[in-house]
Amino acid sequence: MRRTRLRGLAALLAAVGAGVAALTPTAQAAPAPDAADRTMSRGLVQAMQRDLGLTERQARLRLAAERRAAGVEREARGIAGRSYAGSWFDARAGRLTVATTDSARAKALRAAGADVRVVRYTAARLDAAKKRIDALRAPRGVAAWRVDPRVNRVVVDVVASHRSDNDVKAFVAAARHAGPVQVRPVDAAPRTFAAGTVGGDPYYTGNVRCSIGFSVQGGFVTAGHCAQPGAAVNGWDGTFVGTFQGSSFPDNDYAWVSVGSGWWTVPVVLGWGTVPDQLVRGSAEAPVGASVCRSGSTTHWHCGTILARNETVNYSQGAVHELTKTNVCAEPGDSGGSFISGDQAQGVTSGGWGNCSSGGETWFQPVNEILNRYGLRLHTA
Repeated sequence: MRRTRLRGLAALLAAVGAGVAALTPTAQAAPAPDAADRTMSRGLVQAMQRDLGLTERQARLRLAAERRAAGVEREARGIAGRSYAGSWFDARAGRLTVATTDSARAKALRAAGADVRVVRYTAARLDAAKKRIDALRAPRGVAAWRVDPRVNRVVVDVVASHRSDNDVKAFVAAARHAGPVQVRPVDAAPRTFAAGTVGGDPYYTGNVRCSIGFSVQGGFVTAGHCAQPGAAVNGWDGTFVGTFQGSSFPDNDYAWVSVGSGWWTVPVVLGWGTVPDQLVRGSAEAPVGASVCRSGSTTHWHCGTILARNETVNYSQGAVHELTKTNVCAEPGDSGGSFISGDQAQGVTSGGWGNCSSGGETWFQPVNEILNRYGLRLHTA
């Protein structure tokens, strides 16, 4: 870390008391809306104003509504039971919509604070169909696939210029045989966001530059495609930071790095001067439709919306499963960087398409999956 940042980080941590609390590998509940409003970063609100076109009041109300929706979603799953068919946050209404195959449960779901949509297929059936599609070998012209509760189908993204390819047609036919499928044309295939050595505030593995995700006890989490276990990691100043202890790519895209040699970890996501550095207070999963922001060593701080969860993305190196899709932009070198919603850690940057000049979409690997996989504890303020 740069020395110029240390005083700011120290002040930020001092504001929440001495020491930091550790989070278990499972998600913590988000604070109540009033508590969230008191601790809400001014910089986070400003970034949402810039990237989502909101006023300050709209940004604060949206963050509070998203926290309430996260609580409603947990209750709604219990109420819907086997009829549960997914949920998503409606930013215009400021409410969570829950899909169910059982109209008799609609009243109870509305009483819990959710809007309700009655659909044909349960989440369990759609998840099973996606799992069967995951077992297929996808050609390069297939970009990704996921369960989309809003259309109650498994949506398969196909690069428009490859729709007529025989191997793409064969994959789509097999996918339709697996279950309810909707095909959607997209302009480009996703790619990972690693990069060659360039300036910025990165970490380096050989000639590859990536970004730190979130601090954990003993190190940090990041993207798996950045390096293999045993790879040495150097910091922005070229000094030795630590070593990749675990890494998975493709199939997954996550890793963790042990930290030593005078480096230490703090529960902070860097704002890069665009916004103040953001404290991390937990890892409660935000619903589809919620706002989310990303920090990375190339394009720094950008915000957008969560579009889908549990999506399989077909990179040129192979398929990666259980990614979360967003409309936040990213560029090479941002790989491994932080995705955060409010003050809740969401995941580490995997890849995407587009850039931060013309826009695009980016996927992240959920942080709770990484914590659970390696038995890590998230640093929280």
